[in-house]
Amino acid sequence: MTLIDHLNWRHATKAYDPNKKVSKEHIDKIVEAARLAPTSSGLQPFRIAVISDQAVKDQLAEGAFNPECMRECSHVLVFAAWDEYTPQRIDSIYNKTTDERDMPRGRFDRYTDMIKGMYASQTKEDHFIHASKQAYIAFGFALAQAAELRVDSTPAEGFDNAMVDRILDLPGKGLRSVLVLYVGYRDAARDWLAPMKKVRNDTAAFVLNY
Repeated sequence: MTLIDHLNWRHATKAYDPNKKVSKEHIDKIVEAARLAPTSSGLQPFRIAVISDQAVKDQLAEGAFNPECMRECSHVLVFAAWDEYTPQRIDSIYNKTTDERDMPRGRFDRYTDMIKGMYASQTKEDHFIHASKQAYIAFGFALAQAAELRVDSTPAEGFDNAMVDRILDLPGKGLRSVLVLYVGYRDAARDWLAPMKKVRNDTAAFVLNY
């Protein structure tokens, strides 16, 4: 089957079977797909919290717009972006890059000095917005990998960010939550969207050809 076949199969699951759990192998692959996603300047300015503990899911569900999905899915993946770009964070990434490529540290100083200057002229909120956009790219990769594995998923922005940040102590890690991905296996009897036709704009209306 092709990626398109898998994407036609997936939908935003509306009800999960709480007794069916996604294997660690599959969770690792979904996270790995996100880890391998492209990011601006290769900085990977976000992290993924993988939550399987039921007590933590129950806490998080108190601030979710779809609390049943939060409680009943197998895992919750929280994508959290850097709260700011700092010279130290940028240097850490590029030192790792040069070390692993057997290059001298400082090999990319001209470029990193440029992006440090660019971020220095912006606010911390600008930084977070930019980092959040990078998280969205990786989020798409995770969705696609879940579909290829025939793992059901639900992308969600509807949650209390402040509550999630507090429960997971994200500010202490220099992070802020952006969006969540519920993963698991659908409860066919309760997932009202599952039997419905997938509807999208026709290609002719969707694509602008020049």
